[in-house]
Amino acid sequence: MRILLIGEYSRLHNTLKEGLVKLGHDVTIVGNGDGFKDYPVDLDIDANWSKSFLLNPLRQVIFRLFKYDFATMEHGIRFYFMLPKLRGFDVVQLISETPIQTHLGFEYKLLRRIKAANRKLFILSSGTDFRFMQAVAEKKYRYSLFNAYLQNPALVAEYRHVLPHLTRAYEKHHEKMMALAQGMIATDIDYAIALEGTPEFLGMIPNPVNTNMITVQPPKPAPPVRIFHGINRWNYHKKGNAYFEKALEIIQRKYGDKVVVTTAENLPYAQYIKLFDDAHIVLDQVNAYDQGYNALEAMAKGKVVFTGAEKEFIQHYGLSERVAVNALPDAEAIAKELSQLIENPTETAAISERARRFVETQHDYVKIAEKYIEVWNA
Repeated sequence: MRILLIGEYSRLHNTLKEGLVKLGHDVTIVGNGDGFKDYPVDLDIDANWSKSFLLNPLRQVIFRLFKYDFATMEHGIRFYFMLPKLRGFDVVQLISETPIQTHLGFEYKLLRRIKAANRKLFILSSGTDFRFMQAVAEKKYRYSLFNAYLQNPALVAEYRHVLPHLTRAYEKHHEKMMALAQGMIATDIDYAIALEGTPEFLGMIPNPVNTNMITVQPPKPAPPVRIFHGINRWNYHKKGNAYFEKALEIIQRKYGDKVVVTTAENLPYAQYIKLFDDAHIVLDQVNAYDQGYNALEAMAKGKVVFTGAEKEFIQHYGLSERVAVNALPDAEAIAKELSQLIENPTETAAISERARRFVETQHDYVKIAEKYIEVWNA
């Protein structure tokens, strides 16, 4: 089949492409690289003019004054001129309901052209789309990425890009997209909860991971215990980084030079994944029930990852032993879990081994690609 994947988060579409190519399919990815993360794409719609040396200062001034980023319009314009190359595909899959990341009306018109020029259209639920935000608003989760904002509305700047997804405009966009698409596929437990019971839900397919490209980096004998904390400042509170930082303060006071903490901020994907190679423990995120791609890649390297690993996740996979540490929105609880691992290196080694095995069995990129083919052909 000829398959077109539009948009990219966390290297999901790149890894899916690797699995699909392995199965003999012809796959093209179009996207903007997801900002500073700089994920590979085949056809690039990044706003290179808007981010250029000459125009970027003007862009920043306009954004500060009017909260308008004209880079979004450039995404749409670049995508428009690529339309002749985006025809005749058997399957088109969107990373979200707004994969082009341009103005909402323009986005829909472009995606309607895509549907008209190709056979089938599917949408992933893998981010803050309308259904997910609706589930958050309806309190379907015990905690969520909105915890920090509800406790402190002054954090509105960090949430500015997700709050509009609760508006009637995005609800209408969702409805129009459902009229174009065959349905939506959830990429983990969090998104499956949001879609459960809706007519568009086609089921959950876990994130694909190519473990052939990921070398196991088992924890080295401690001490010192090495802890890696990666921070994306744009999502600092959404990911619960404040809980991690408070927990690390407790740990560093308690253990001193028995612990080495490495913190990295806003790094491109390729640099980010290399930095945690020497770590025993990786602090990923708090406000989730399941793991995203970065956590899974760390688990595939044999790291003990603090991330989403809630009871819903455990029940879904039928797990009897931990493959990751469930990071609760509670700094003292996180510090307690860290202390137990620091004082029990055999448990760290055991979770490390189970983590790799879990990713190999449940997230294998070729098996996941086969699941997508099955849903697309249903």
